[in-house]
Amino acid sequence: MLRSTLLRLFFAAAILSFAAVPVAAQPQPTLPTEELRIESGSGGDYRFTVELAVTPQQQARGLMFREEMAPDHGMLFLFDPVRPVSFWMRNTPLSLDMLFIDAEGLITNIAARTTPMSDRSYASAGPVRAVLEVNAGVAALLGIEPGDRVIHDAFGPRTP
Repeated sequence: MLRSTLLRLFFAAAILSFAAVPVAAQPQPTLPTEELRIESGSGGDYRFTVELAVTPQQQARGLMFREEMAPDHGMLFLFDPVRPVSFWMRNTPLSLDMLFIDAEGLITNIAARTTPMSDRSYASAGPVRAVLEVNAGVAALLGIEPGDRVIHDAFGPRTP
């Protein structure tokens, strides 16, 4: 009886330790990609290929453990319902620009050049429909600012 109980405890501990394997050890999931455009008030029109993070699991993982990302790529986190959100950089070695986007597709605020691997919180300035993460410095390089418009199906019909 005691031996049986000890064996059960051992196997339960083994199963729990397996379940606690760090996310880094798990393969990076492949997320669907789409195109989006940012129309800058400075006259620029910029296109990005973005991975869509829609489910809570995809959003929790985000760009964690990614070592690189193409300059014209990013990750778009979509929220339903629209709400205030905050992000951190835990387990994320890339520095990022986070563009917080309202329900109409307007950029409300930007957290520029976030600190890699940090637990610091980066928050939206109010309720948002989405957050677009791109490589650090891209927003400044392209002149993207709050008030610029993001064109994507999540924000209504696309314009030509």
